[in-house]
Amino acid sequence: MKYRSRTEIVAMMLESARSGATKTKIMYKAYLSYAQVMEYLKHLQQNDLLAYEEGTQLYRPTEKGLRFLNLSNDLNEMAVIPNSKYNWNS
Repeated sequence: MKYRSRTEIVAMMLESARSGATKTKIMYKAYLSYAQVMEYLKHLQQNDLLAYEEGTQLYRPTEKGLRFLNLSNDLNEMAVIPNSKYNWNS
């Protein structure tokens, strides 16, 4: 797997929690170790991107988290270059 930016990791975590996810599910879907997922969960909660629901014990993106995810997806779509004269492997 290629190196990922923190932004890519955050987007993967938010996407995996979109419909509610446990810590383990987020960890596996975002390809993170336990230590990494704990660090990111703390950061995402402190920045109001992800919320923990005590009753269900699930993490879900907040409104701010969903906006971040939508903007991230929009930027990724804009950055896609269709198969054309550009060949980045040359």
